[in-house]
Amino acid sequence: MSEKVYSGIRELPRGNAPETVTEGCLVLEGGAFRGVYTNGVLDVLMQAGINLRTVYGVSAGALNAVNYVAGQIGRSGRFNLRYRHDSRYVGKDALKTNRGLIGFDFAFGDQKGVEKLNTERLMSPERELYAVATCLETGKAEAFEKGSDIERMFAAVQASASMPYLSSVVEIDGRHYLDGGCACKIPHRFALGRDFEKIVVVRTRTRSYRKKLKTGRSLPAARLIYKDYPDFCASLERERDSYNRQCDELELLEAKGRIFVIAPSEELSVSRLEGDMEKLGALYHLGYDDAEARLEDLKRYLGI
Repeated sequence: MSEKVYSGIRELPRGNAPETVTEGCLVLEGGAFRGVYTNGVLDVLMQAGINLRTVYGVSAGALNAVNYVAGQIGRSGRFNLRYRHDSRYVGKDALKTNRGLIGFDFAFGDQKGVEKLNTERLMSPERELYAVATCLETGKAEAFEKGSDIERMFAAVQASASMPYLSSVVEIDGRHYLDGGCACKIPHRFALGRDFEKIVVVRTRTRSYRKKLKTGRSLPAARLIYKDYPDFCASLERERDSYNRQCDELELLEAKGRIFVIAPSEELSVSRLEGDMEKLGALYHLGYDDAEARLEDLKRYLGI
């Protein structure tokens, strides 16, 4: 097997999650290919029949949310660990078809030889899916609910996962959007604002991780490329500080028992655009093992 495909890909679990719905809200952090950690976590949840009714995902978290709501165990992991070096998914062919780094048409379309997405289950009204994207006009994060229009939902997911500088903006309802992580890397406040009793947050960084703050005049490229969107540039400049504040808040909420967090149990050496397939495979298994280790605690938290 090619070194461009994870050597243990055949060992990933398969199957469909049960139809039962679990009350509560799932929040998925982004992080590009660090989201493979979340692939492993969500497979354990689906195998255990934990299908939370509402999901908020940002960037890679929004991509993961699609497969989770579709109930397809192992699909996200197999996709990332098989196609990371396929240019239809990441690279020049994706740029041609979707004007960005990621080939969303390839990930969600009906491609010969590619595991098909269960769109019927994905669009079932029993469960809510929100993709969080950043509006360039306002610089603020917005959550798009899947509704009944699958094309609009895919546009929102694409916007949520379209990295600035590397992707074209996505237009929705006359406004322009990019990666939700530009304004909100962990969308837990959307869940808190709706007063969910049970909130589960899946991180792609360790609990202790914090970003180093930049000093001096920052992001001159953003001010040049996005000069027509000053509020968006301001969000990019606040990005690291905002993220650190979110991490601090999550620690406090977890300590109070208000939310339940699953986060990497060890420091990660995986980059956002990691190309080492064995590293990515190990990251999947770390997520799977971490979720299994917390599964009984999670069930008690959810009251199931």
